[in-house]
Amino acid sequence: MNSSLKERFERLGPVEDVSRGQSGSPVAISLHFDQPVKGFRSISAVRALVKGGMSMLAAKKAIERAMEKGQATMLVPHVESQGDLARELEETGLVVKAIAVRPVDVREIRQKLGLTQEQFALRFGIDLETLRNWEQGKRSPDKTAQSYLRAIERMPEEIQAAQEDPILKF
Repeated sequence: MNSSLKERFERLGPVEDVSRGQSGSPVAISLHFDQPVKGFRSISAVRALVKGGMSMLAAKKAIERAMEKGQATMLVPHVESQGDLARELEETGLVVKAIAVRPVDVREIRQKLGLTQEQFALRFGIDLETLRNWEQGKRSPDKTAQSYLRAIERMPEEIQAAQEDPILKF
């Protein structure tokens, strides 16, 4: 090995082994930056994701995507403790959010908005019979519908505005 190359490697210090997590539950997370990327500790962030079961390459790419785009969403396959993972990642300079997986109570959302089933269905472009089936427990909203219902729950005015088109006048 070239002596200058050997010297450079020696300056880097010993290689640390990061054991990849093999147990725990999968968690979908979204990473954001709350501060400039300058003070970000990317190697520590990659290590935290690897401990959660991601491959080193997948973790590195996810962190690079977050640095480039300001946000990255990923599935961490083997998380022992969501709180511990969040703390480790937040210590590196990231803001960590879990992708919602809680069940959606359609009736509760509609009632909080003070709408009848008909009004809710019209306002948000949902088939009335489908809405009734969800509320009566005959069917459950699929993942896409649950995401849409969470968006309605958090920002009903914006969702309604997205549903509206100007009336064309000839």
